Amino acid sequence: MGILAKKLLKNFTLADWDKQIKMAIIGTQSNSGITVNESTAMRFTAVFACIRVLAETLASTPIILYRDRKPGDKSSGKDRAAEHPLYDILKSVPNRYMPSFTFKETMMGHIVTSGNCYAQIIRNRRGQVTELNIIPWTQIEPEQDTETGEIRYKTNDRGKTVYLPFEEVFHIPGLGFDGIKGYSPIRMAMEAVGLGLAAETFAAKFYGQGTHLGGVLEHPGKLGDQAHKNLKSDFEEKYAGIYNSHKVPILEEGMTFKQLGIKPEEAQFIETRKFQIEEIARIYRVPLHLLQNLDRATNNNIEHQSLEFVMYTMLPWFARWEQYINFKLLTKEERQQGYFAEFLINALLRGDTKSRAMMLQLMRQNGVLNADEWRELENMNPQEGGLGKIYFINGAMVPVETAAQQKKPNQNGGDNVNEE
Repeated sequence: MGILAKKLLKNFTLADWDKQIKMAIIGTQSNSGITVNESTAMRFTAVFACIRVLAETLASTPIILYRDRKPGDKSSGKDRAAEHPLYDILKSVPNRYMPSFTFKETMMGHIVTSGNCYAQIIRNRRGQVTELNIIPWTQIEPEQDTETGEIRYKTNDRGKTVYLPFEEVFHIPGLGFDGIKGYSPIRMAMEAVGLGLAAETFAAKFYGQGTHLGGVLEHPGKLGDQAHKNLKSDFEEKYAGIYNSHKVPILEEGMTFKQLGIKPEEAQFIETRKFQIEEIARIYRVPLHLLQNLDRATNNNIEHQSLEFVMYTMLPWFARWEQYINFKLLTKEERQQGYFAEFLINALLRGDTKSRAMMLQLMRQNGVLNADEWRELENMNPQEGGLGKIYFINGAMVPVETAAQQKKPNQNGGDNVNEE
């Protein structure tokens, strides 16, 4: 971990925090009366589930550094650039304290929570990246130098303002309209998150504290103060709260119990909770079945929704990560030499086993894949002796020009086929 990153984690105090960082911790009160910030929002199960789905999906997808066989010519093919220091950093170990999965999961969690993620870039003397150390988003802020116009990163070190150069911070912003800093999804959806938290709080109190009156007791006579207190205390002790629900009360002295129904506005909170889950899923573009909501799910639409999740939710995130890796972690010379990063998303687009097998079989029959390439997609080793490297093609297929030539009539009136 870099020296600055260590100091940030160790020496950051409340006195160092500026208005934005205080706001991140204190939060803003929504119209529902619930204070919403990135921490409190995580207590809403729908928010936590969406963040977890996005972070774990990206973290479990390998990212590989490649090099074009002919720089500038994508059609020439590509090879894994295992000799480059960045290859192992992206694929396996970004720093001394965590594997690649944890690094990507944490960084992605920061983006989809706060709108930004940051890591300090440690380089060797040749300018190559040797480590990426995460900096919590609450401890760093991008800004533009008013004199030079350059982007820099403002941090605090034991009460002193420290500025990191643009080149020393690996910063991936989410959606934002200035190109510098991303918006916090939690802040943008504050009211939706606040309403969801309020509904959960109401439900917990509704059941836990016995706020709903299931009925009333009617006494034929008038109770004194002490008798009223004794009856109230005894009844609450035996029948109030979630653990005493549905018990049968024993009534004395001619008392009767009058059943009360749930008010419509109280019953509505169940629908409110369901709708707020859909709202959060809409914000993050996560299918409801990934949040364990299967009310309208079928086997067919789950498969298509899963593919749409990869195409319309994860692909933009993969593209964002890839471009910022190429932009911030590779030098201009390395990019010109054909180096680039790319996620392996084939596994996410597999679909069902039968459809995948049919698709690969067609590619095999048409010479697109050889056996070893097919085996690699299935996480299998190549065939012995290089037998799997041979490409085959369906013998019945010939070029259109050849077919036309074969069907051309000869001078004797027959087809010009197999004259040899």
